[in-house]
Amino acid sequence: MPSGATADEVLLGFDLKREHRLLVLMPLFNEASKMRRQIVETMRILDQSGVDCFCPDLAGCNESLAPHSEQSLSGWRGAAASAAAHVWATHVLGVRSGSLVAPGDLPGWAYEPVKPSAVLSRLARAEQIFAREANQAVTAKELIAEGCENGVTLAGWPFGADLINELAASELASSPHHRLITQEEIGGSPLWLRAEPGFDPAQAKALAAIIVERMGLS
Repeated sequence: MPSGATADEVLLGFDLKREHRLLVLMPLFNEASKMRRQIVETMRILDQSGVDCFCPDLAGCNESLAPHSEQSLSGWRGAAASAAAHVWATHVLGVRSGSLVAPGDLPGWAYEPVKPSAVLSRLARAEQIFAREANQAVTAKELIAEGCENGVTLAGWPFGADLINELAASELASSPHHRLITQEEIGGSPLWLRAEPGFDPAQAKALAAIIVERMGLS
């Protein structure tokens, strides 16, 4: 927690105490709802392939009751590291912006990681559109500047100033232990670009197959 205390959060797990144990980190913000079913179904396939899988809620996300406005990238990184230790994870999979908080010391994969600044810009542009529809004139740049000072709500998400500043200033620092997985390897169109949440069985099988093969289980 931001105060340094700890709190319990929900974790979806497929746990048969097997050797290979994968921590899965959802995309942050709006892409989480579009990818949730896809990720869960991928975890089911991995479970059937002999991999224990665990997907935690980060504070302020999904079922968490913690205020989103009090969260930060550094806090989420600490929470992800704690979750990895809690489930004895041997590997990690970060999906999209989930890669930003993935423990860098664990071997694993980054599936189409995205720059923090790109995440922030996309949310600010969405909020700019909402404001325009409400006859309010504000630019994405102005929203980000306001957020850096006082926090701001973007695309329905309340952001504190700490998180806005971290997203604006951070670079995509890939870990040498994380191998890139591209959408081209998976095939099909990215689900996070669709208007509504969806599920693509072929893509789920392809992602699971890459992980299983690289774990040496295929």
